[in-house]
Amino acid sequence: MDRLDITGLPEDPLAAAAHFYSKVMPGIGAEGDLTLVFPAADHTHRAWRLAAIEGLARARVPGRINAVSGGNSATIAAALAYLAAAPGVTGQYLPLDDSGAGGVIPSSP
Repeated sequence: MDRLDITGLPEDPLAAAAHFYSKVMPGIGAEGDLTLVFPAADHTHRAWRLAAIEGLARARVPGRINAVSGGNSATIAAALAYLAAAPGVTGQYLPLDDSGAGGVIPSSP
């Protein structure tokens, strides 16, 4: 699975989406398996990123496309390895958290 790092996106979600659709998306080929690696962003970027990946996934069949965001290099590498080994996964946007899930809180004392 190939990797494409997305850089240079504006902080504003609408401006970031416009930049992605006008500058990045035309350069994405229509063949093969690909994972986009977005920089970390808050929840206001989730909808446009997911919509872009879902649309690209429909256009790439039988190839696959997914996206991850955030995380450190080890976290990104682990996500890329997972996606490469999961041939049925496509059209997914996976925000990464390299700080761990934290402790388990029991539902009763």
